[in-house]
Amino acid sequence: MSSNELHILQVGNVLVSPDVFTEKFCCDLELCKGQCCVEGDAGAPVTLDEIGEMENVLDTVWEDLSASAQAVIDKQGVAYTDREGELVSSIVNGKDCVFTCYENGICLCALDRAYRNGKTKWPKPISCALYPIRVKSFGNNLFGINYNKWGVCKTARIKGKELNLPLYQFLKDPLIRRFGKEWYDELCEVADQLKEQGLI
Repeated sequence: MSSNELHILQVGNVLVSPDVFTEKFCCDLELCKGQCCVEGDAGAPVTLDEIGEMENVLDTVWEDLSASAQAVIDKQGVAYTDREGELVSSIVNGKDCVFTCYENGICLCALDRAYRNGKTKWPKPISCALYPIRVKSFGNNLFGINYNKWGVCKTARIKGKELNLPLYQFLKDPLIRRFGKEWYDELCEVADQLKEQGLI
């Protein structure tokens, strides 16, 4: 059986797409310039709790935001409901996340930068940290994760192949943050079994 014939696997209460094991991925900010924060037609998926966290740290990151982003937040807040009825972070001019900021020509997340610099205790929304993995809830505490292939991440796929770094390993910390260390260890055990069987 080839990797293309792998089926959805269940790890704990999470249905895992084969791409999570087979796709090689590693962000290359020097080349992509953080395009995932400025491309697209909607903001990043967020929860009500995350909206509260974003509002709590807003004063800390306010000066890092563009005047346009500040105006959007003043008008509609840090998040809105998109066309599909999902809560997403607010965006500027139909694409840029309001929390984007720039450093040496590279687009960064103001929320994440403040956290890394020790100014806040909350990082960016989990949907951003997990990208290009997307999480879907099926109800009854059952979730699914799959790889969202996007053209702007071409350089990440090239770098991932060069490093032979599978997606689930690249996103180790965000996956643990979302599903827990015990779950991630089980995911790695499944990956090891697939390797032993020559499936990945």
